[in-house]
Amino acid sequence: MIRRRRTLSCREVGRALQEFLDEEITDTQRAAQLREHLEACRDCGLEADTYRRLLAALHQQAPTIDSPELQRLRDFGSRLAAGEVNAD
Repeated sequence: MIRRRRTLSCREVGRALQEFLDEEITDTQRAAQLREHLEACRDCGLEADTYRRLLAALHQQAPTIDSPELQRLRDFGSRLAAGEVNAD
């Protein structure tokens, strides 16, 4: 019998996104679910890309972070917390 993994909602991914991208999730099944969602969901995938770029800028000790991207990330987090993001 083949068991299919449950699909995560955008809200679930949003709650775990930072830990996932920081490679702090040790549950391999959970990490696979997150990876699959990010590959399939354009909105969440774009937010993951933005987070990765911000993290890279911080690691390079960049003096400024592109404010439109930072604002977009903040807006997405607010919409996600308010339940306004399409939950698949």
